[in-house]
Order: sequence, then structure tokens, then C-alpha cells
Amino acid sequence: MSRHTYDTGIIGNCAFLAHINKNTNVDWLCWPRFDSTFIFGGLLDKEKGGEFSIRPEGEYTSEQHYLENTNVLITDISPASGGKYRITDFAPRFHQHQRYYKPLMLFRKIEALEGSPRIVVKCAPVSEYGAVKLTVNRGSNHIQYLGGEENIRLTTNIPISYVFDEHPFVLNEPKYLALTYGEPLEAPLISTADRFLTETIQYWRTWIKHSSIATYYQPFVIRSGLALKIHQFEDTGAIIAASTTSLPESPGSGRNWDYRYCWLRDTYYVITALNHIGHFEEMEKYFSYVTDISFSDEERYQPLYGITGKKDLVEEILTELEGYMGNQPVRIGNQASEHIQNDIYGQVLISLLPLYTDHRFVFSERKDSVRWIERLLNKIERTIDEKDAGIWEFRNMANIHCYSNLFQWAGASAAEKMARTIDNQELIDKAIALKERAAVHIESCYDPVRKVYTNSAGSDNLDASTLQLIMMNYLDPASQRAKDHLIALENELRTPNGLFYRYLYKDDFGKPKTTFLICAFWYVEALASVGRLDDAQREFANLLQYSNHLLLFSEDVDENDGSQWGNFPQAYSHVGLMNAAYRIAMKLDRPVFL
Repeated sequence: MSRHTYDTGIIGNCAFLAHINKNTNVDWLCWPRFDSTFIFGGLLDKEKGGEFSIRPEGEYTSEQHYLENTNVLITDISPASGGKYRITDFAPRFHQHQRYYKPLMLFRKIEALEGSPRIVVKCAPVSEYGAVKLTVNRGSNHIQYLGGEENIRLTTNIPISYVFDEHPFVLNEPKYLALTYGEPLEAPLISTADRFLTETIQYWRTWIKHSSIATYYQPFVIRSGLALKIHQFEDTGAIIAASTTSLPESPGSGRNWDYRYCWLRDTYYVITALNHIGHFEEMEKYFSYVTDISFSDEERYQPLYGITGKKDLVEEILTELEGYMGNQPVRIGNQASEHIQNDIYGQVLISLLPLYTDHRFVFSERKDSVRWIERLLNKIERTIDEKDAGIWEFRNMANIHCYSNLFQWAGASAAEKMARTIDNQELIDKAIALKERAAVHIESCYDPVRKVYTNSAGSDNLDASTLQLIMMNYLDPASQRAKDHLIALENELRTPNGLFYRYLYKDDFGKPKTTFLICAFWYVEALASVGRLDDAQREFANLLQYSNHLLLFSEDVDENDGSQWGNFPQAYSHVGLMNAAYRIAMKLDRPVFL
């Protein structure tokens, strides 16, 4: 049985993200933003998705790797007819004029490594999710693609006729391709591309040098940190769950979702991961995005927002696209934005706690603390007894979920600490009262016979999200109750090969057929928390085999053959890896290099 993996790497500069396939094609690129139409969407439709490839004539083999400690991707092609060439793909990012330069430009450098290979360059961007084919106009040293929201230009030192006609040519000197959106490249191509490449490499390697990453499985944490970084839309600070849409959680499941948005639930885990590797700037930008939303006067928060804070994320089905490997529906937008999910108020509170406990922030200058802490506590108070859709966003199932009340408890705990910092007794009392009310709901989920907390009040079902009872210190990790709870969960939800299901009961789409990778990393954290450190290290090492060839992880994994499924790469999976590695490293007292 062959294992399905995603054969792409990602490049990005915090303004856009592109997926480069081992076959040289740009399989996915949305411009001008993460949540825009794709310009190249071969992931979802080989015909309507357009193409940007640099292939040889005939058969070939390929290998891919990243330049060490960068988001610069190398693809080496070995044609069966002989010769060898290299493609270096990157999105420029570096300091310029006292700010970050992150243009909507994709650069591809092509070099012969052996012999004189013959190659064909094809560039055919599209618009409106493949519904609009662009008009192609040739210039002296460029090709323009017209008809989209903005003009797209390909500037190159390859003879324009060869690209325009898709004509094979011999690669006897370095060739450059610069694809730009809106603003064209108005500079010497070769010297500019080489300078941009050098400065981009330097930027990423400096970023890693300024990271505090323990020695424990360091290469995996470095790659995860680099992947997470380019999932941040720097303009607003939002961090998306994934750059893709409609990659199925399992073949034929219909669980094909658009993840190009920012989930408030993920905020706590993401900020924790950034804090662990010492990246204050990214935390601060993310704080700004979240606080802009959290100061909203709306009675409810949505579970997710657009990368500019947009609330209206109407879900549509694109019937004209074939879908990934024929899997439909293809969705854009996400109906989960309309759901009631009551854990998110607590998530926002604990996410913003560092504003009051981390002395890198000057909280004394905040004049609105009482107002917004009170507002968030009021939101918890209004929803604490309410049924909701839960962490897994059930579309037609509402319950009093243990996880939702856990994060109301944790949020009230955070609010209590904030209130003590600003010395407001009224808020302290309110937070303590809400903690006690949340705890009553959490305890209503406890099954004393099985010694485990179930997913919701009155239910027999178990759920991996309740592992967080241990990591959030609702349960004392040293207590027998925490250890018993963990044993019950692993006995039911852990697979023989170390993966972990979210749950095994039927939801709106039936019983899940694939495991959820973040849950396996939560399991590792829980093992480390309760003192089962040898088990935690073994389980962590085992999970690393489920990456693709570039150490990138998907959302879901098939327990039978280890196949990758779901949107890819999943920022949440990489956050899980980073947080699990950190917790183990701290237990092992491994040094952290600053």
C-alpha cells in the first residue's frame, strides 16, 4: 500500500505563499493575499488551475530540499536523456529602508549542474479560481497577462519566443524568471534577482540565529518555525491555519474546508509556540490583530475571521473545479464563521495574558484594561451555561462541551491574574466566580467509573481535546486523576502506530477516518506533563516519520498507511510539534541557544 504525501514545498515572504511541486510546477499561489483567488491552482484542477513549470523533454527524476535554515527551495531535475539542472525558488524578504521588503514577486533561478539539458518553460496564470483565462501580451523582455484584478508580468532573460511558444531550448547559462503582480520589476533582472536571493537567504538565517530553540530535535523545530512564520500575514499580523483549501481530510469524505483564515482558538497555541522560540515581533503583530478583534463591541466573537478581520466568510462551492485527486466539493469561505463556539473568549484572554505578565510589554501605559477585561468576562458570563458547536465545529450537534468550559475556566484564571496586576478587586471577584461556575460544568463531564472526562455533559464519548485539562493545569499533572484520565484517552483514541484520533463517535459526516496530527502532539505534551518522559520522547520521535520529504506536516494522517491528508502544510500541526518539543526539552533540562 503506497503512502500518499504532498509532493510540494512552500515559499513565502509574509505577503504570499506558494507551493512548488517536485515536478517544478507552481501548484498553488493566491494573489494578492492568502485568501485571494489562485493564480496557479493545479492542486485543485490540473486543467483549469493554470501552470508554471520548468521541465525537461521526456522522463526525469527530481529531488527537493531547502537551503539550510531558510525558506528558499531547491529543486534538482535529472532528465533521463542526460544532464542535470537546478531551480531555486524564493519570495524576496529582507530589510530595506528601515522596513521589511516583501513584494508580490516570485523568483525562479535556473542553472545547469551537468551537461546541457533541454528544458521547456510554461507560464499560464489564471484568475477567478480558473474561470477566467488571462490575455497574453508579449513585450521585448517580458510577457504580460491581462484580465485579472491586476496585471501580472513575467520578466526573463530567456528568449520571449521560447516562453511564449513553450519551445524547448538548451540551458547553457543561468536563466531567471520574475513573476510580479501589479507593480512590475523595473530593475536589471539578473543583478536584482541575485541580490534579492542573497539578501533573502541572509534574512532567514539571521531570523533563525535570533531564535531560542533547544537542541532537542532542533532541525524539525527550525523547519516548523520557518513554516509558521510565513503563515503570518504581516500587514495585519493574522496567522492562517493553512494556505490551501479543500484538501480532503480523507478521500471521499466531503470534509474539504477552506483554511486560509485566522482561528481565534488557535491563538493561544500559536502565541505559545512563538514565545517558546523567542520571537517577540511576530507575537506583538499577532496581539495587535487579536486585540483589534477583541475590542469589538459585538456580543459574540466568531470562531474565525479573515486576515484583515473580515467577518463575512460566506461558504461557496466551486462546482467547475475537479478538486484534489477528484475530491469534491471545492469550497471557498467557511461556514464555521457562523458557529457558536464558546471557548474562544477564554482563548483570547489567555492569549493576551502576556501583555500583563511579560515585562517586554509596558502594560502600565494601557488605559483600557478594565474595560476590555470586563467585556471579555461578560462574554464568558453570558455563554458559560450555553451549548455550543465545540472545538471540532460540529455543524448540527450542540452540547455543553468540556473543552469549551475548560477554556472559559482558563480565561477566567487569566483575567484574575490581569486584574491582580492592575489591582482591581471587582474584576478579581468576578473572575473567581466564573472559574467556579466553569469548573462545575467541567466536573459534570467526569465519569467516575472509567476515571475519565468525557467530551460533554451526559455523554459517554471521549475526545482528545480533553488532554488540555492536563496541559492547562486544571488537573494537577502529578495527580492520579490526571494520570488515569490520560490512560483512558490513550486506550481508546491512540492507534497502535502512535497516532491519535480527535474522537471516534459519529459527527455530521459520519465517523472520522483519519487521525488528527495536533492531537498526537498534545498527547506527547500530556505524557511529558504527567512525568512519563520516556513515553513522551518515544511517541514524539515516532510522529516525525509522518512528514513529507521536506519535514512539512499535514493536518490529518491515515493510521493504516501513514498517508498525509487535509490542508497542507497545517500551521497547527507545526505549532503542536514546536510546543511538544519545547515541553520535553524543558523536562530534560536541555539548553536553549539564544
